[in-house]
Amino acid sequence: MIDVKELLAACEEKMEMSVMHLEETLSHIRAGKANVHILDEIRVNSYGSMVPINNVAAITTPDARTIAIKPWDKSMFHHIEKAIIDSNVGIMPENNGEIIRLGIPPLTEERRRDLTKQCNKEGEETKVAIRNARRDGIEKLKKGLKDGLPEDVEKDSEGDLQKIHDRMVKKVEDLLAAKSKEIMTV
Repeated sequence: MIDVKELLAACEEKMEMSVMHLEETLSHIRAGKANVHILDEIRVNSYGSMVPINNVAAITTPDARTIAIKPWDKSMFHHIEKAIIDSNVGIMPENNGEIIRLGIPPLTEERRRDLTKQCNKEGEETKVAIRNARRDGIEKLKKGLKDGLPEDVEKDSEGDLQKIHDRMVKKVEDLLAAKSKEIMTV
């Protein structure tokens, strides 16, 4: 016979992982403000190995429209600039010999709408993953019913699973609303 609490915990964990993935994805979407996370995917050639940019430099945001990158080793300036230019960040770095600066351009209204659509698409994919986790849990409960799980326990567990699902979908909606507000704020 299946352990209902264990099943619910496993389904909740799957749903939680989907929400965490969405948070991570949304943090990489540029919203017109300086955000060091847009550089997370960039790898720099450092002495023959590819490492994240934050392993070879200090990255800060001195103001809302600028990202400052201060390499720990002066020889890394060229490698960091090349990595940024080759990446899909779409911002040309400026080098003054001490610090590499990335000026974040203001977003156009059309670009803001596109980014909001992209966020909503990511959110919808997350909701689908949450629904799939709920469906898998319900299927396992139905199988448990055949294996001797009492019907009232199965119905109660389905209700609990639905409550978990609703809570996770609400989290996704809140994340999307916050990100949309951040993107649409001029």
